Parts: sequence; C-alpha cells; structure tokens
Amino acid sequence: MALNYVWIAFFLIAFVVALIKLIFFGDTGIFIAVVNGMFDSAKTGAEISLGLVGIMTFWLGIMKVGEKAGMISLFARGVGPFFSRLFPGVPKNHPANGSVIMNFSANMLGLDNAATPVGLKAMKELQELNPVKDTASNAQIMFLVLNTAGLTLIPTSVIALRMANGAANPADIFIPSLIGTFISFTSGMIAVAFFQKINLFKLPILIFFGSFLAMMAGLYFWLGNLPPDQIQVFAGLIGGVIIFSIIALFIAFGASKKINVYEAFIDGAKEGFSTSIMIIPFLIAILVAISAFRTTGCMDYIVNAIGALAALCGLDTAFVPALPVGLMKTLSGGGARGLMVDVMKTYGADSFQGRLASIIQGSTETTFYVLAVYFGSVGIKKPRYALICGLIADMVGLIAAIILAYMFFGHTIK
Repeated sequence: MALNYVWIAFFLIAFVVALIKLIFFGDTGIFIAVVNGMFDSAKTGAEISLGLVGIMTFWLGIMKVGEKAGMISLFARGVGPFFSRLFPGVPKNHPANGSVIMNFSANMLGLDNAATPVGLKAMKELQELNPVKDTASNAQIMFLVLNTAGLTLIPTSVIALRMANGAANPADIFIPSLIGTFISFTSGMIAVAFFQKINLFKLPILIFFGSFLAMMAGLYFWLGNLPPDQIQVFAGLIGGVIIFSIIALFIAFGASKKINVYEAFIDGAKEGFSTSIMIIPFLIAILVAISAFRTTGCMDYIVNAIGALAALCGLDTAFVPALPVGLMKTLSGGGARGLMVDVMKTYGADSFQGRLASIIQGSTETTFYVLAVYFGSVGIKKPRYALICGLIADMVGLIAAIILAYMFFGHTIK
C-alpha cells in the first residue's frame, strides 16, 4: 500500500509542478521533456530486465546444481544460528538460508551481477513459505530491507570513478564508506526488528557484528595503505576467486553425488529466464514515475529546501551540493552515479563535495529499484512496511555519510 501511495504521489506532484511551470513561467517544453523522459525510462526498464536474462539464467542454473547436490543445505546449516534469529519464520535447514547468505556475501564484495540472481532465488524460496502470496512476509521484508541497506565492504566502482576523475587518492573514501554502509545496514535491521519485535541482543547476532567489525578492521590494515589501483586489483581478485570457487565447488560436489549436473543446470536456468521476464512491468512502473518526478525539477526543489533550512539553523551548507546523490540513490543507482560524477566535475574529485558524494554513493542503496525487482519477481503487490524501513536505512545512511565526511575531511559544522 505504501508503494502505491508513493507511486501516485510521484505522478501527481510531477504533473502539478509541470502545469505550474507551463502556466506561470511559460515553459512550453516541460511536458514534452517529461513524456520523453518517461518513454526513455520505460525503455530502460525493459532493457535492464532483458539484460538480466543471461546472468539470471546462468546463476539460477548453478544454484539449482548446488541445491540438488546438497551444498545449499550445508551452507544454510552453517549460518543457521545467525539467520534463525533474524528470520524466525524460516526453517533452519531451508535452502533460502543459503541463498540469503550468498546474496549478502556477493553484495559485501560489490558483485552486483552475482548478488541479484542469488537474491531473486532467495526471494522465490522465501515466497514458498509465504502463506499470503501477494503480501510480503516478515522474512521477505527483512531480506529486502537488508538488501536496500547495501552492506558493501569495498566500493570498487566508486574508487574507479574517483580515479577516472583525477582524485589524488581515489581510495581515501574507503574507510568512511565502510563505516557508512555498516551504519545503514544496522539501522535497516533495527527498523525491521522493531516492527517484527525481534530481540537483537542474542549471542549469534552479537558474534556476527563482532566478526564483521573485526573483518572491517582487517580490511583497513590490509588495504588501507595500498595505492588505489592495487585496492581495485585485490577487490576484484577476492570477488573473482570466491565466485568461481563457488561455481567449481557446486559442480564438483554435484558430480561426486552422481547427479546429472547438466540437467540440473538446465532446470534452474529455465527459472532464471521466466523470473527476468516477470520483473519487467514492476521495474518500468517505478522508473517511469521516478523520471517524471526528476524531470519536472521536484528533486531540485527538495534539495534547495534542505539547504535553506540548514542555513536558517546556522549549519554549514557545504554538504548541500552532494545531497542529490543521496536522494537519487534511493530512486536510481545509475542516476546517482551520474550525479556523483557531475559533483566531482563541478567541485573537483578531492573537494569536500566530491568526497561526500562518493561516500554517499558507497553508503546507500537503490531502495525503489530493489523493491520493484525483488518483490516484482514473485508477484508481491503489498510490501507492508518494507518501504518505510528501507527509507529509514537510506536516511540514516545519508546522515551518517554527511557526518563522516565532516569528520574525515575537515569541514567544520558551525
């Protein structure tokens, strides 16, 4: 229901603003621009969905091999103590547990191509346990919100873009981004736990957070002093080794169990194709509404209002030019990436604004995109409080990114 209201609001607000621009400011091109933008976004949504067909077909085929070989079940038992607390409605040995942790692992390494198909597989497995098929279950909401929180250990794409835009030390945003994404992830988990009345002060959850903090410290001491180009090399190496090792392990384990690995792969691949096609209408609906809202200038009005309010409160307003990145990231990852590059080109990659934009890009996630793709893949029309919790994680992540930028890069809050 919340998504329905947001979708309607995007269109109606955009229409009113466009009408005002036409009547009072004589902007005769505004409606043409909005319509063209919506059509382009509809085309983009279809292209994104169709572009997922290949990777979805491959990955769900591999996952089916792992499932029939019993690897997913073994994986699920290993992470059961932690996930049984966050997903109490999911049986401990259910395959969804393995898919969920593999999705999180890929996200942490910044492997979007691997994370999405595994995540969609997890959502489908959670849907099998869902008693009301058009309404998101508690487990599905927790999974989606933790995805929108976007826990990422190494923001490789952000570092690469900073290098391309002439930053003296492109990896200087590594540590604040790491902290920011952890804060965003934690806030999303707390928000969902509040709605679902989950007690987070359990030993397995505390061990997980302690392990993650130790992992962050290890990454800092290992990668923190390396040149940025070496950080990218090591990040890519880690991801490549893990992903290819999983593929080889699943195939080898399946062969040792004497299952027909090829037929198992084909069975899973068929699921990947149908899932990719199912996403198209949901994704187009979201992208078209976002385009109308953005093209009419509504995003700029929000940013300017925040800047004016900050100035009125006597706060430093140096963060304002980077705000569109955070607001856009909630709506569109590609749009936010473009805005980040624009900020770096305008103010400089090593400026406070350029660094803040980079930290925001590495600390938040595309909530509306993830919600449309993941829930759309299983036909869920009622997300309940998933959108609210996802936006809470985004907001906390954005605020954390701003504070971290001031802490690490020297601007003074008045």
